[in-house]
Amino acid sequence: MEAAMKYISVLVFLVIMAIGGFNGVHGHDTYYGPCGKHDIEKEAEKLEPCTEAAKYWNAPVSKRCCTIMEKKLKNPSCLCAILSSRTAYNAGVKPEVAVTIPKRCGIPVRPIGHKCGAFPFV
Repeated sequence: MEAAMKYISVLVFLVIMAIGGFNGVHGHDTYYGPCGKHDIEKEAEKLEPCTEAAKYWNAPVSKRCCTIMEKKLKNPSCLCAILSSRTAYNAGVKPEVAVTIPKRCGIPVRPIGHKCGAFPFV
């Protein structure tokens, strides 16, 4: 009887471990975040041409920045996550200034009113 109980305990333990393995270590292997499978910090690095324009209201916005920004605007939630990232913060990006870049670029289709934290796109 005692041997059977040990066998059942080991079997239960193995089943639990197998279920944990199928679900991933944290149990959310299918959740990716606002930028899908893309790492937010790496995506923030791609916006490097926009750094000065995202720090200063009157800084000129380069064509390269506008091109990148137009692509990123297809997913405003991802863009907001990028603007709030550690990489952006360390670069001195001010989200209240960064949300004005699409308008300063003259991008016609932009998520006007979509908020990045407390700051809406204009």
